[in-house]
Amino acid sequence: MNSSPRPLAVISGGSRGLGLETARGLAAAGFDLALIAKDSQRLESARQSLLGEFAGQHPGLIITTHPVDLKDQVATRNLATQITATLATPKVLILAHGVMSEKMSKTLRTTDAEWNRVMDINLNSVFTLVNALVPAMVEARDGRVIIYSACLGRMSGPGNAGGLAPYRISKAGVNALVRNLAHETGMGARGLYVDAICPNHSRTDMGGPDAPRSAAEGAETAIWLATADIAQRGTENITGVLWEDRQVVPW
Repeated sequence: MNSSPRPLAVISGGSRGLGLETARGLAAAGFDLALIAKDSQRLESARQSLLGEFAGQHPGLIITTHPVDLKDQVATRNLATQITATLATPKVLILAHGVMSEKMSKTLRTTDAEWNRVMDINLNSVFTLVNALVPAMVEARDGRVIIYSACLGRMSGPGNAGGLAPYRISKAGVNALVRNLAHETGMGARGLYVDAICPNHSRTDMGGPDAPRSAAEGAETAIWLATADIAQRGTENITGVLWEDRQVVPW
């Protein structure tokens, strides 16, 4: 069991993009990190980069890497069980992994294989990681769960309908999971805060090089939710909501 004096953040998708930028922000804030992603070499590269950047600032910084194909639900649960058994209870769980559906994947044109690929990664693995890792956080009565969703998964607002069906529906499922879990765990009254964020179109492998905001800008709200004093959120809609640029937006 990890006995580091620093709090632990578990971050999926932590080898690149929004997940790596989130990891960078939490390392700067003094967290140890457990990084989850598919590619073991990219994970190790991310680990070395983060240690090189922050180990001097935080002597003894611990960063562990945990490769897994999140499309494989059994392997994902086994990994989460291993993390629970060998590392400290996380103070923060951030799920930043995800895939985009094919451009022409409208509801009536999507294949079973494409539907299952997107749902397995974007929704089923989110459930599995939450289901396996969060009970200890609930018991500790001290934790924050932050899940990268998307404004495309909203049921209101601009651009909320038509096309990219598996992706939109998977993110709507994430939004429902966040809201449900927040209510099940007392809406913050028991020390656990559960939220979704919309990072907006960011320059990542999935977002592409022409996206309007950097990955660091896309990750900023997640880092803020993980590290800021709860009072900074305001007195209403304190948890179980969707955040965009530090503001609550309608589901």
